[in-house]
Amino acid sequence: MSDEITVHPAPWPPAPIRTERLVLREPEVRDRAAFIELLASPAVNTYLGGPRPQDEIERAIPGPPRRRPGLFTVDLDGAMIGQIMLYKETGHVRRAAGSVELGYLFLPEAWGRGYAAEACGAALEWFAGAVPGEPVVLVTQTANVRSMRLAAKLGFIEVERFEAYGAEQWFGARSAGPGRD
Repeated sequence: MSDEITVHPAPWPPAPIRTERLVLREPEVRDRAAFIELLASPAVNTYLGGPRPQDEIERAIPGPPRRRPGLFTVDLDGAMIGQIMLYKETGHVRRAAGSVELGYLFLPEAWGRGYAAEACGAALEWFAGAVPGEPVVLVTQTANVRSMRLAAKLGFIEVERFEAYGAEQWFGARSAGPGRD
């Protein structure tokens, strides 16, 4: 289990989280095609090193998407439109090592409708209740304007900017202390 990325010490899995329009739940067999589309999408992966070929992803994921602590499928009307990850950062970004990091990916057809803010807000609210006082961090490229706007909307405050992966990165933190929504 040492290669698992975990949300320790949050209990997992939670009951599905329902918002006004969405359900956050564990991945299921029916999510495989959307999961592969998400990982193969050039638009989704613009700031994540680029897309991988779809046939390569299909070979790497021969069955249903792997269930793991901290990984939510974002479901709209019974179909996966994205995923949210809350996981203990293992060091891919040294500044975040040991912190719980928020990550998110949404299919392009779900962009611009507020789904990411709604889903991430619900996941952060669940996490704050499950692990009171645990701060959450977020790393994104400064060129990813949509992600920068979402980080601000979710209450992340810039800690620093740095160069990594050939681009300027933005590192922010969100306090889980009293007064958090």
